[in-house]
Amino acid sequence: MGTRVTELHCKEVICIADGQRLGFISDVELEVPDGQVLAIVVPGPCRFLGLFGRKDDFIIPWSCIRRIGPDIVLVDVRPDECRHPRKKIIWIP
Repeated sequence: MGTRVTELHCKEVICIADGQRLGFISDVELEVPDGQVLAIVVPGPCRFLGLFGRKDDFIIPWSCIRRIGPDIVLVDVRPDECRHPRKKIIWIP
């Protein structure tokens, strides 16, 4: 049974090692020529009341996903090892 990328969007990601809630899936990294899913992206937690942006994103390799349920995704990864700096977008008018 397959899963569509749109079905993954907004599912909660939980680390099975310590039960920590990492957040909700916002994006997926794909290998373009093959169409293979490389990783899921979970935005980092908000900083002070959401006024100062977010902390680093979690980029979780597809191999670390253990179970995809109807509303959650269980992963076996240490949160500190999968943190990556957020990409800053600069708008030039």
